[in-house]
Amino acid sequence: MEINRYHNKNLLVLGGSGFIGQHVVKKALKNNLKTTVLSKSNLKISDRIHGVTYWTADIRNKTNLLAVLENKVFDYVVNLSGYVDHKDYLKGGDEVFDVHFNGVRNIVDCIDKSKLKSFIQIGSSDEYGNNPAPQSETQREIPISIYSCAKVASTHFLQTLYVTEKFPAVILRPFLVYGPGQDVGRFIPQIVKGCLNSQIFPTSEGVQLRDFCFVEDFVQAIFLSLDNEGAYGEVINVASGIPVSIKHMINMIVEIVGTGKPQFGLLPYRPGENKELYAEISKSRSMLKWTPKVSLQDGIKLTIKYYRDGGL
Repeated sequence: MEINRYHNKNLLVLGGSGFIGQHVVKKALKNNLKTTVLSKSNLKISDRIHGVTYWTADIRNKTNLLAVLENKVFDYVVNLSGYVDHKDYLKGGDEVFDVHFNGVRNIVDCIDKSKLKSFIQIGSSDEYGNNPAPQSETQREIPISIYSCAKVASTHFLQTLYVTEKFPAVILRPFLVYGPGQDVGRFIPQIVKGCLNSQIFPTSEGVQLRDFCFVEDFVQAIFLSLDNEGAYGEVINVASGIPVSIKHMINMIVEIVGTGKPQFGLLPYRPGENKELYAEISKSRSMLKWTPKVSLQDGIKLTIKYYRDGGL
């Protein structure tokens, strides 16, 4: 990627202090982008990346957001805000919907659109619900949680804005992104932590098929979406396209670490979860000229090394 391509260009990363966001920010700096991160919480100075501007705002609060973004101009916006949460609507899911849908509306309303070249929305494979695998962008979404419902609503909202007003949105739909720096509450870090600590830990039976994408590969797809006019208004899967069972993944981590004793079958499956969730990725190949570069085994080794070296 040519650094000169981004000379004097400005990037706003919402949720840039999170797992994927920090990888986006580091790549942006390497490519000479003037980078700003907007997060809900004020990041400690010690956790900030040198050369990045940090702002704080709650995207659910339009007045607060506008006060921060007013008179600021960006060439690119990457929206990684929000969090994965499968609460039911009447048990806190209304807040989940608020941040993932109304938050997107507020961002669109508050950003200066005069020079905006690309708005990259990060969707979710959960939008497919119980559609049969391999999941394709041509399938109608079937959300099975408030979280996935909000993601689908955001997808359709941005696609409508493109059709009606040529708003330069691209919706990337990742499957399971993993790698160094991921929160220890997520699936792979949990398994790695249990193995590194030589623990006996419960898991589901593990027959679910999932699609794992290394974080650096996913970030590359984000950058290939910038200035990509052919991708405007499109939903694009970003994944390996290779189904891997949860049990196989756990056993691979155990083998590489050399310790850990998973107890398969002691945890129930999540209600309504799709047992086969893996992507059809021909669209990302043709539209973004993107293919995953990091093999699953190499990616897991890099991830284990991160946590073994103190990332936990």
